Amino acid sequence: MIKDPWRALVWIGLSQLCALSLWYSASVIAPELIENWNLSSNSEAWLSASVPIGFVIGALFSSYFGMADRFNPRKVLALSAFIGAVLNALLIIVDSGFFGILLRILTGITLTGVYPIAVKIISEWFPKKRGLAMGILIAALTLGSSLPHFIVMFFSSVNWKIVIICSSILALLSAFIVSFILEDAPVKSKKLPFSLKVIKKVVMNKPVMLANYGYFGHMWELYAMWTWLPAFLTASFLTYSPEIPHWFIALSSFISIGIAGGIGSVIGGLISDKIGRANLTILSMFISAICSIIIGFTFGEYVWLTLIISIIWGVSVISDSAQFSAAVSEIAEVEYVGTALTFQMCIGFLITIFSINLIPIIQRIVGWEWVFSILAIGPILGIMSMVKFRRYEFNKGEILIKKD
Repeated sequence: MIKDPWRALVWIGLSQLCALSLWYSASVIAPELIENWNLSSNSEAWLSASVPIGFVIGALFSSYFGMADRFNPRKVLALSAFIGAVLNALLIIVDSGFFGILLRILTGITLTGVYPIAVKIISEWFPKKRGLAMGILIAALTLGSSLPHFIVMFFSSVNWKIVIICSSILALLSAFIVSFILEDAPVKSKKLPFSLKVIKKVVMNKPVMLANYGYFGHMWELYAMWTWLPAFLTASFLTYSPEIPHWFIALSSFISIGIAGGIGSVIGGLISDKIGRANLTILSMFISAICSIIIGFTFGEYVWLTLIISIIWGVSVISDSAQFSAAVSEIAEVEYVGTALTFQMCIGFLITIFSINLIPIIQRIVGWEWVFSILAIGPILGIMSMVKFRRYEFNKGEILIKKD
């Protein structure tokens, strides 16, 4: 029996869509959690940052012990989704902010066994031309991360616990899909477990680090935008008209982050395979930087204008995400590809913790009109790195001599 990689991609993508709903399951109901746990409003940022913190911890632990290489990655993904679902569900019985944030950190750790492991599985199913496949994977991640915004449209008037329960059920569905429907790849890749000794090789590889710098700039913007755009849209729409219903604001957030981001990821993968990773990332970061600067000028203005800018931003901010990892997987030496990707992902998500928490501080000083402009710093620096990266050409799995 010949295994179909595109059929596998469908199931992998669906599992990601369901499991990644855990990422923002608490963020969309942060006001309710703040009230129930008697926290200050600043704690909303830490509710969101706690998942990236856990993700960074989990990524270092998983790669150091070679979890994806020592065990069946499909089983690791299924177990991680199951544990994440349980930890997420426990939020409905927690009445302490300390334990609530701790559960979110632990949930972030379990997501290390979801997204990075899925990337490994994709690389096994698609050893070549993986730009589109990884773009589709990121599209599923984007839609999954924004699913809580979709869920809250229907259940916000009932009980915030329904949002938590729904996201946990989706994660359980992910575990079921991976355990009983998804097949193992016909050819399994081999790579060395993470080692601190190999980090020097990663850092000394100039094109790898240029791609990493581009990714770091991208991550400075991405998760801060995803976290705070819903709050911006809420404030902007209600300033324009207090009569705008809550479900419309939630739908706008879901469209801007989930639908637009999903479309952008797929389009980015298609274009990247044709024009190259560098050109696609440069174009995406240029558009997203422009959007981060101009969207503030629409605050409190016509709803349709703000929504159009937010949708364009949602498309461009994620369309290049998968291509940074694809670039590193293509140019790094085989012996340390795993370490290079882990290094990229860990530093990238560590950066998001700072940008996520910086937004509310800056917002209190300059207001919603200017706060997102600070996010443009990331893509601007990222563009500078990827322009240099473009000097390196990739052909048939080998790095050619740099053009002078």
